[in-house]
Amino acid sequence: MTLPFCDFTSYRSHYGPLVRLGVPIIVGNIGHIVLSFADTLMIGRYGMKELAAASFVNTLIVLLIIFALGYSLGLTPIVGSRYGRGEKASIGQVVRQAVVANLLLSLLLVAIAVGLYLNIHRMGQPEELLPLMRPFLLVLIVGLPFVCVGNVFKNFFDVIGETKLTMLVLVMGNVVNIVGNYLLIYGVGPFPELGLVGAGISTTVARIFIPLCFMGVLLFRRRYRVYLDSLLHDRREPGIFAQLNRLGWPSALQTGMETAAFSLTAVFVGWIGTMALAAHQVMITVSQLFYMVYLGIAVAVSVRVSHFNGQGDHVAIRHTTWAGFHLILLIALMVSVPIVLLRHEIGAWFTDDASVHLLVAQCVIPLIIYQFGDGMQCTFANALRGLGCMKPLMYGSFVAYFVVSLPLSWLWGIYMGWGIVGIWFSFPVCLTVAAIIYYAIFRRSYRELSSK
Repeated sequence: MTLPFCDFTSYRSHYGPLVRLGVPIIVGNIGHIVLSFADTLMIGRYGMKELAAASFVNTLIVLLIIFALGYSLGLTPIVGSRYGRGEKASIGQVVRQAVVANLLLSLLLVAIAVGLYLNIHRMGQPEELLPLMRPFLLVLIVGLPFVCVGNVFKNFFDVIGETKLTMLVLVMGNVVNIVGNYLLIYGVGPFPELGLVGAGISTTVARIFIPLCFMGVLLFRRRYRVYLDSLLHDRREPGIFAQLNRLGWPSALQTGMETAAFSLTAVFVGWIGTMALAAHQVMITVSQLFYMVYLGIAVAVSVRVSHFNGQGDHVAIRHTTWAGFHLILLIALMVSVPIVLLRHEIGAWFTDDASVHLLVAQCVIPLIIYQFGDGMQCTFANALRGLGCMKPLMYGSFVAYFVVSLPLSWLWGIYMGWGIVGIWFSFPVCLTVAAIIYYAIFRRSYRELSSK
């Protein structure tokens, strides 16, 4: 299987379906980015200490949320292969057992988050930020079970091709969050001025709102009756719960380790100081712009790969994967140009501190460098999820993010004294390593499928 950069004719028929499936996901993800930007802007304008505290707490919570998202992706190959074979009547019971499995996971995540809350003073963060961090973290913990249930329904609707619906629900959830931020951070009208805690409350309310919307659609839209009937009335099919866990845990560990490459570095950044933490929060917000757009196309790749796998169409699996990578490279080029041109202005959007502006401008360079590796690893990771190939993906992530990324971040950022810029220059290395490993796993998996 050669690298298909010269001859695009074999992939032409896959570009359109990927765009139609992926664009609504991208719009929903951009809504998430708008929300993240709005959160950071509103908190940053309220106070720089609040911005730094939000950076650290969000880093910890995002690690748990991404772990939960990865676990829920165990649903994709099961539902996708059944949908590809036209077995719609059995999908609802898979969703029901996925809801139970993800609620059980949420209990573990809440326990971990409470442990972080009780030990946050032991993590080497600036003392003046602790009174801001603790209540903010406590409010966000409440929303974790709702995030887990929302993940199940979002993945289900995505896999059956209803990406426009998930886009609409996510956008409405973002609107709820932004309005809540405005009212509760600053204390507009009869609402109290709660600062950072207000931002946490509005985020939690939005996270409760999203799964309730998905469940309402499933209950009251007739077109989903076949799934609802199966969800409510079918007898439990033996083996589904075990299969969800067999696929979900390696996927959760993979996404968790990937996120840890960014999230756990916030601890290193906190050792450097408040300014560095504020710049790190700005850069994380900007980097999400790239990743969430990539992820829309990559999720479309995962969905279509799962359908083709159910149909036994192995050639289409390869073609749709490479077509997705082509689209992601095009997106990377389009997004990189304005970010480079505006690198000296980006920091000023979030805070008035000139030191933060300079750090942000310096960190934009490694951000741009790692886009090729990030796009490639995102594409092939999601193709492997569509195939249900989770364990090799998990092992590859361990090498890229724990063996390479975290030690390199500490070496360059802390030991060698390069600061936050040194930490950010470790990301191009680990993401390129991940891309190479995932491509090798995909190539081997494709050969095994083709030989059957």
